[in-house]
Amino acid sequence: MNNVLYYSKITRNNGSIWILGTDEAIYYIGGYNSGFHDLTLWAKKKYPTYELIRDDQIVENAVKEMESYLDGKVTDFSFEVDYSYGTPFQQKVWSALQEVPFGETVTYTDIAKHIGRPDAVRAVAGAIGANQLLIAIPCHRVIGKNGKLVGYRGGLEMKESLLKLES
Repeated sequence: MNNVLYYSKITRNNGSIWILGTDEAIYYIGGYNSGFHDLTLWAKKKYPTYELIRDDQIVENAVKEMESYLDGKVTDFSFEVDYSYGTPFQQKVWSALQEVPFGETVTYTDIAKHIGRPDAVRAVAGAIGANQLLIAIPCHRVIGKNGKLVGYRGGLEMKESLLKLES
């Protein structure tokens, strides 16, 4: 990488989704309740020497696929995501989330068991909460053991709308 991260924005009635990446991978996808300030804070923390530049062309494929997903036209993505900034445990959890099929839900306990750490439900919840690639790493498909919607960085309204879109 050449120390530049590119961003673009998708605007919907419920708000905007910021996408940040390079021509090789996407690093960040925000929620309706996060703004440009959230994107820049995250980028400066993870990549302090990188310059942020708006370039809709560089991340165009991800933007188009995300828009198609939000329009109910696609169920998965071809763009690469990069979450190498996460801890090994977070990366394991995020990888497991990518295996949850479109239209299905799982619990935090299910993910903990899937990664071979049934005793680590709280740590799994923490890793899920640290996911910075909303929708592409589908943490919205994780619900509480009682079947209720719980915690989502993009807000419960966004989580509910994504699950409704996928049903």
